[in-house]
Amino acid sequence: MDDIHYREYKILLRPERFFDPHQFEVYWHKLGLIAPEFKVGVATNKDGFKRHVREVLFYDTPDYNLYRHAFILRKRTFYTDGWPDPEHELTFKFRHADFDTAAGIDVTPHLSGTANIKFKEELLPLKDSLGGMRSLYSHNCVLLSPGLILDEGLERISRVFPAIGERCDSHNDDKVSLVNNLPVEEVQVNVGSFDFGHGLIAKATIAVWRDRATESSIIGEFAFQAKFDRYDQLHAKARTRSEEFFKAIQNEAPEWVQLGTTKTSLVYNFGKQLAESHE
Repeated sequence: MDDIHYREYKILLRPERFFDPHQFEVYWHKLGLIAPEFKVGVATNKDGFKRHVREVLFYDTPDYNLYRHAFILRKRTFYTDGWPDPEHELTFKFRHADFDTAAGIDVTPHLSGTANIKFKEELLPLKDSLGGMRSLYSHNCVLLSPGLILDEGLERISRVFPAIGERCDSHNDDKVSLVNNLPVEEVQVNVGSFDFGHGLIAKATIAVWRDRATESSIIGEFAFQAKFDRYDQLHAKARTRSEEFFKAIQNEAPEWVQLGTTKTSLVYNFGKQLAESHE
């Protein structure tokens, strides 16, 4: 439960850069020019620029009880040829900058069905400067089309995810609704992969989030994620190469980078109420 099996490197991208679909390719080409400097192998998927559309919805109480305590409740619906798929994905997440705090949270649901539980380290740029790196630790539970009505109230959701009741100021009458009434349209390309040597390979994606109501871009993101069996067995040279590449992307393509925290934080701060964050 508390062994890290994923390392995901994320960089927020300026939304104004995505003024047309070709910009996915423009940014990927730029990354391909940086990679050889660090002896990083680059592979582009055959359908790497096929755009996948999803709807992303965040749910919380009016005073952000979940997010203030480092929880994230997200529903994601996938679309095929413009139509929503019959199944959706529900993610319950605890994300915190302290490893021990994140590792100690049990996100196992009290609900029938298969739960995919992941513990990952997320690498982000520094909040206020380029070329750095910081970590968040994320304990995730992903459920496929669970029979949980998200606007039933926090007390009902807490019965499914007991970790909420252990940390939050839960009250029986707490209502849960769509955060800032903001439905997010996510357009993502599963563009390719990076090879850092010694068996460390990471899948890369580029995505842009838009306000579904206005079709205006909120934020972009570039990410690459590596999966492994044991964190302590990561080869030192490969790990260092991945981190140096991550820092170089920020410094050598600064016109693309949006400093800040996370996509989730932007959604929470989209309205008039500022959100306290552990991110």
